[in-house]
Amino acid sequence: MLISDLRQDYRLHGLHEEEVDPDPFKQFAIWFEQARKAEGIEPNAMTVTTASAEGVPSARIVLLKGFDEQGFVFYTNYESAKGNELAANPRAALLFYWPHVERQVRISGSVTMISREESERYFHSRPLGSQIGAAASHQSEILTDRAALEAEFARIERKYAGSNVPLPDFWGGYRVAPEWIEFWQGRPSRLHDRLRYIREGGDWRVVRLSP
Repeated sequence: MLISDLRQDYRLHGLHEEEVDPDPFKQFAIWFEQARKAEGIEPNAMTVTTASAEGVPSARIVLLKGFDEQGFVFYTNYESAKGNELAANPRAALLFYWPHVERQVRISGSVTMISREESERYFHSRPLGSQIGAAASHQSEILTDRAALEAEFARIERKYAGSNVPLPDFWGGYRVAPEWIEFWQGRPSRLHDRLRYIREGGDWRVVRLSP
């Protein structure tokens, strides 16, 4: 089969202005819970797209770890490729794709670091291995071989045996404050529903976009 022959007709749901919540964060919560029940594996997985100061884009999958009316939060190494790009160009786009419910959510906005206290609380809620792994990894840097990474993991594990692993200075969270949030629902014959919430001061305006 040719790749060009792969296609899916979407028929599960529709998306109508009179049915959505006027608050996009509440609407996201509704869809996220429905995706959580339908998807089974990591419905919080999202594509995070950043760009360099020169506008060169890059994308990767990251896990959403919280959201509220202030924005969407994820955690990473501040010295990673995405961290360096966000330092130079503090904007990002997020994309959630939930194929079992035939939905996407797109988000675009400005990015700020969250407080160290918030990062500390989350860091110490993680499994111990994940804490050690974050401390051991110089994310995005060239690694001579895997053995070097495993040796650093073992060193940190021995160093903090029986005590807390401190939050590394180079690790923490970012919050994406959306300027717009778009909800996409697949429909038959590619006549998809697209409702975009656009921030206007302290309010949100909902518009329908052509598919």
